[in-house]
Amino acid sequence: MTWADFWTLIDTLGGEASEASCRRLAEELGRRPVADIIGFAERHAEALYRLDQEKFGFLPVVDLTDRDGSPFPQSADQFLYTRCAVVAAGRAVWEDVFFDVDKFAPFTSTRYDGEWLLYVPDQAYELATGQEWDRSTRYCFETFSNKDGWPHLQR
Repeated sequence: MTWADFWTLIDTLGGEASEASCRRLAEELGRRPVADIIGFAERHAEALYRLDQEKFGFLPVVDLTDRDGSPFPQSADQFLYTRCAVVAAGRAVWEDVFFDVDKFAPFTSTRYDGEWLLYVPDQAYELATGQEWDRSTRYCFETFSNKDGWPHLQR
């Protein structure tokens, strides 16, 4: 799947990874050949992997503070869901955040939660084949997977 095809499919979300929009995307993808589902999963994993960087991960949650008023850090899971929300916002937003970290910051808000986007490839595969898919992709999208994105972590 080309990047253009991936972003065209992402556009069906309408900029947000809600349960309903992700179900629509899974249904659309589930009507395509399995190769397209695999291709979508690969592009999705790579898009998330590329966002797995400390400059984004160390941003605090914009609408939460600790009891003492200090910034509230993103958890590893929240950072993953935030990256999903950035991808769901579309190609222009995804590309822009690499040049301006301030464009990533609003997606750390508790208002955004892109978790549903994680399940789209699995749901599409099940719709297309009637079977569960235990998939792996070339890129791991879990937080801290992109070693180049976290140069200050000791490995």
